[in-house]
Amino acid sequence: MRYAPMNPWTLVVSIISVAFLTSATALAQEGAAKSENMLVKTWNALGTMYAVTFLIMSIVLVALVVRAIIAVQKNNFIPADLIQGINTSLDEKNAQAAVELVQADDSFLGNLVSAGLGKISKGKDAIMEAMQVAGDSETMRLEQMLSYIALIGNVAPMVGLLGTVQGMVASFGTIASSAQTPKPNELASGIEQALYTTLVGLYLAIPAIAIYNILRNRMQRMILSAGSESEEIIERFQTLGK
Repeated sequence: MRYAPMNPWTLVVSIISVAFLTSATALAQEGAAKSENMLVKTWNALGTMYAVTFLIMSIVLVALVVRAIIAVQKNNFIPADLIQGINTSLDEKNAQAAVELVQADDSFLGNLVSAGLGKISKGKDAIMEAMQVAGDSETMRLEQMLSYIALIGNVAPMVGLLGTVQGMVASFGTIASSAQTPKPNELASGIEQALYTTLVGLYLAIPAIAIYNILRNRMQRMILSAGSESEEIIERFQTLGK
């Protein structure tokens, strides 16, 4: 599938996505901790294992979001130059030129029309079946790509919950092993890890799930539009062949 240059809408969404993700390491400072580097504070509170895990998930999520935004642009589904070229060729009664344009194009629309043209001699039912198979294959590939964004959105809060449980277990372990009531600072480390892992997990999960649904809805609209456009093009080919 072709990848078109990013338009302003794409750039805005990318910036918003990155802003949401980087906010996971920009938590508010309080009291005496204001002079401490926030990134270092967050890293220490999470612990090396969780900090590295969330960092990797953030980088992967940003890469997936940018890739998905580029993939669901309209030009990857219904390229205007392809439609114009096909219509021009068919207006000139040059079906062969139109077929060559379709076969040379790897957009969603191009794949649908190419599949339909392969069965054009076998009637409408065969054409629609071939286009349906091609459409399902392309849709599955796109949904698999988007599903990784949803996967991070689902896994991030679970990782945060794991850190929460681990932090609380550490704090209660300190209480259990202490002969007397432990001081608050002895419990703070485990509680801090519990809160920070939950917070960072949500910082990742919320934008990931929101972006996934936005992009998936856009993808479905583009698929419907490409399907409708492909049927019109096939009808023109059939009319020309009569």
